[in-house]
Amino acid sequence: MSSRRRFLAGGAVAGSAGLALSVGRLAVPASAEQTGTHAGAHGGGVAGPTFRLGSMVDPNTNGFDPSKVLRDFDYGTVSRLPGGRTLREWEIASSDKELEIAPGVRYPAWTFNGRIPGPTLRCTEGDLLRVKFTNSSAHPHTMHFHGLHPADMDGVPGIGRGVIEPGESFTYEFDASPFGLHLYHCHVSPLAEHIARGLYGTFIVDPPRPRPPADEMVMVMHGFNTTFDGEGNQLYAVNGIPFHYMHHPVRVKRNELVRIYLVNVLEYDPINSFHIHGNFFDYYPTGTRLEPSEFTDTIVQAQGQRGICELRFPYPGQYMFHAHKTEFAELGWMGFFEVGE
Repeated sequence: MSSRRRFLAGGAVAGSAGLALSVGRLAVPASAEQTGTHAGAHGGGVAGPTFRLGSMVDPNTNGFDPSKVLRDFDYGTVSRLPGGRTLREWEIASSDKELEIAPGVRYPAWTFNGRIPGPTLRCTEGDLLRVKFTNSSAHPHTMHFHGLHPADMDGVPGIGRGVIEPGESFTYEFDASPFGLHLYHCHVSPLAEHIARGLYGTFIVDPPRPRPPADEMVMVMHGFNTTFDGEGNQLYAVNGIPFHYMHHPVRVKRNELVRIYLVNVLEYDPINSFHIHGNFFDYYPTGTRLEPSEFTDTIVQAQGQRGICELRFPYPGQYMFHAHKTEFAELGWMGFFEVGE
């Protein structure tokens, strides 16, 4: 039995943390609430924290708030080059940081700028980009950007600057191209662990002619393999903390255009998915075209895939969103939109 199955069988999260963390919106199984099921970060049967109804992770504990990460776009330090071209510059540092990912469950993460996911870097096609990366971790890392760039700026071992050792810095420089929704992540072996530990972020290149105004937000789908055995994950999340948007619904306005930049960086599982209740959305794969590919309520993404979802909510109320893999949802990948006037 895999560690994830043991975790579920023990009632650790699906029965106790997952459903309890929904603040009473979903019933807690009697096996969890009446018997006081215990489980820690190493799966069912291992003594650890007890998840109580309504318990949650305080964002102040980790130094970042998934509700703010949702709409936090980093446009960098902006200046003009001779000839009028836009230059954008960022400073990104990797670090080793222990995070509380569920009440009483701590995870030794590797982060960009102290958070999971790393900052959402945003620019416009044709801008010149400079990203100064400093490795403040105890482990070798790189930054690899999806998109078009020279080989020596690819952030992989053995090419160009290659691996950035602890204490070293390097500046990646390249043109912003093509427009669309991209990502960045560490590319050092073992690659799965470097990504799974938290070294990833969103990279948005806007088209020269901006998309229509909207309430824009980023949702990065990922998981936590707390046993470090590479056999699936014990917790799943969007923007860092499992179940966060159950406690703190995403507030939007009725009939206002909502644009979701959806990215999947989930390791140790072949696919992830996004489903919204009571609505449909236009889907733009990778965001590299201005016409949607389909009108749907569920989309599936493999690791590294991403796309833009656009929708309007015609009715007020609360609408759930979650992975349409029930196991992922019950282990943290679920939330609510709160639609108001």
